[in-house]
Amino acid sequence: MTSYLPSSRTLQGLGFLAMLFPLAAAAQQQPTGSVQGTLLDQANSQPVPFANVVVLRAQDSTFVAGAESAENGTFSLEKLGLGSYILKATAVGYQGLRRTVSLTPAAPALRLGTLKLASTSTQLASVTVQGERAAVQESLDKKVINVEKDLSSVGGTAVNVLQNVPSVTVAADGTVSMRGSSNITILIDGKPSNSANSGAGGNRLEQIPASAIERVEVVTNPSARYDAAGAGGVLNIILKKQKKDGWNGQAMLNLGTRDKYNPSLSLNRRMGKLNLFGSADLRDDTYHTRMWNDQYALLEGQELRTYQQGTNVRRNKNYSARLGFDYTLPANQTITVTVEPNRNRSGNTGIQLATLSGATNARIGSQFRVAENVDNLESSIDYRRTWDSHKGRELSANLYHTYLDANVIVAQRNTEGSPDLREWTQDLQVNLNAVGGQVDYVHPLGEKARVDMGLKGQWQKNYGTDDFLRQNSDNAGVTRLPDRSYAYDFKEYTQAGYVTFQQETGNWTMQGGLRAEYTNTSGQVQGGNGPFALEYLNLFPSATVARKLPGADQRLQASYSRRLNRPNFMQLLAFPLYQDQRSYRIGDPTLRPEYINAFELGHQMTMGQASLTSTLFYRQTTNAIQRLVRVDSTATRLYGAGSVVTAQYSDNFGQATTYGAEVSLNQPLAKWWRLTASGSLFQNTVTSATGNEANRKVVSGTARLMNSFTPTPKLDIQVTGNYRAAAVTAQGRISPVGSMDVAMRQRLFNDRGAVTLRVSDVFNTQRNRTEAYTEGFRATYYNKWESRVGYLGFTWYLGSNKPPKKIESQSQGGGGGFGG
Repeated sequence: MTSYLPSSRTLQGLGFLAMLFPLAAAAQQQPTGSVQGTLLDQANSQPVPFANVVVLRAQDSTFVAGAESAENGTFSLEKLGLGSYILKATAVGYQGLRRTVSLTPAAPALRLGTLKLASTSTQLASVTVQGERAAVQESLDKKVINVEKDLSSVGGTAVNVLQNVPSVTVAADGTVSMRGSSNITILIDGKPSNSANSGAGGNRLEQIPASAIERVEVVTNPSARYDAAGAGGVLNIILKKQKKDGWNGQAMLNLGTRDKYNPSLSLNRRMGKLNLFGSADLRDDTYHTRMWNDQYALLEGQELRTYQQGTNVRRNKNYSARLGFDYTLPANQTITVTVEPNRNRSGNTGIQLATLSGATNARIGSQFRVAENVDNLESSIDYRRTWDSHKGRELSANLYHTYLDANVIVAQRNTEGSPDLREWTQDLQVNLNAVGGQVDYVHPLGEKARVDMGLKGQWQKNYGTDDFLRQNSDNAGVTRLPDRSYAYDFKEYTQAGYVTFQQETGNWTMQGGLRAEYTNTSGQVQGGNGPFALEYLNLFPSATVARKLPGADQRLQASYSRRLNRPNFMQLLAFPLYQDQRSYRIGDPTLRPEYINAFELGHQMTMGQASLTSTLFYRQTTNAIQRLVRVDSTATRLYGAGSVVTAQYSDNFGQATTYGAEVSLNQPLAKWWRLTASGSLFQNTVTSATGNEANRKVVSGTARLMNSFTPTPKLDIQVTGNYRAAAVTAQGRISPVGSMDVAMRQRLFNDRGAVTLRVSDVFNTQRNRTEAYTEGFRATYYNKWESRVGYLGFTWYLGSNKPPKKIESQSQGGGGGFGG
């Protein structure tokens, strides 16, 4: 066995920590006492293993010592100084136990005998949760998805986690949508993640390791308490933070096929009123992709065809960290400070071959490279206060700041079939600063009513440059082309206030609210269209009514909300961003917000250990923002060299409606087998882009089936299948797609470690195929990314932290999500 001795630097660090915690050291100066006992289940007198048992100083609740109960429920705390202590015992699925103990010279060794813990039974809006935390918890306005025990995202990121969240779908490019709408708001720990929502460069979701996520809150029809932005709803990603006393944490290493590496470390130190937490994650992944597209365009009476195919290799290196502390203040007050730096370096290289037919018949080969350098820093300060004398009364506030610096370089040069083989480069520089704050207050009115109110403000400034560079004819250096280069600036200020009222009367629960939001947006593009200024004030009502049905554990619920979708700076600023030499996307400063009216009718029923949830929903969008493609005839003539140049853009026109149903069933088939099935069926209707044909309609849907097996007490297995039916857009169609994942985990070394194995997309069926057609243009796009990947991981649990005892399958409260 290899022995690892601490270095001198490590010893110095430990010495420094000892200086920080003199109270804990003082409590142990007289190591003459001990406390022993046995923890049993109050209901059946069975041992309660792996419970966390600590002793605190009675005077100030400072941490002194901790231990974990053995498999027979026994625990022992040794080398305690004489004095008075508070003994606390906590275990998953049990109510906490708290007892005062005293060690005296006459009785330094205390034998407590049997201590019985009562099992928790928490009523959450007609859904009873017993024992371990349920995978899905329902409340009046959201679903809480506990993803800690889900194996299907091992070695992945937040994107992989969201692939298995009810009502959520993830496209091939990482776009997240809910019930067919990608206009959603993503929160991280309840705060806006500007780098995840603004499109400012870098995908924040790909920078959050799956191992750092504790749960996801899904709000399909948000109340007035939430931001009005996000037509499809709100996703709130809650990151893990240990609450156990003493040192806790985990070290993890995941290896994936074809050069994928992910080591991570998280540590937590709680001592009395202070809790320190930190984590570090390194991700170095390489992915291979192949693609093709086939375009036909009618230009000046002649049909031009461009068939393009290629392959590329993308390497992404991401370094992320999370540091912070919680501190308990007098009068039930806590303050939390968090800093999250992130550094992303990625490169994408590939080759393409274009076959041109029409005005010219040629084959043009090319090489391209994309380099993304993204640095962002998110920091926040959170405050919370409660009142013992007024149960349910709460005041919370937070202040947050986001800084993002992104540099994206897209370069391409022809290698054959063209007289000009010089490289062109587009260099995009983005700088974003956002600061915001929010205050929320909850005031109970008796035991069955309450009022919530709050204020929020956010200011965002975004500026940058987009330089178009051309290699000189002598291949020495590059020249900036002023007529194709731009500089931009963008500012947005939002202010909001809300009030909601909730009342429970017998079997009825009612909630109503109103939110007001003011938005001021301005920007300009030097060398392009601008400046522009938008200013609007809107009211957003919401209402929810729920009724518990008599004679069964059932609930009916109906809700309504009004929402909007603001165009972001990438959709507003009118300068072209080239994806390759034949396609680009461009903003439109005349774009305006779209408005949404959303209705839901849901039913929940629990039958023993099984649960059934169904939802009918309807969403109407006016002034709809549609994503479109058009032929840029000017660019085609100037730069096409016989091929078609297309532009992707957004526009307001017409309306869109979506209505359908979601249903899910969570059913144990045996003690070692649990089945979770979910699905959705809905119809999307969008106004035709051409204006001379009927509205486009399609019946679409999703399906998800997950089997969770526990063949032995320490082995967990998951098999998950996903399917997404075809869908329509304003100009075309998205083809159906499905996949299957397999994952397993074996706990080792008395649960101190765990080995995980996961294979994503076992049959390699995931791909993206879309069709687009409008007047004088039709195209098919195909993209096959590397989706079948094997991951092997090992996790070592530190302190009293342990892996979940079993996989808790996701009792989905909505339609199955699909990950692409």
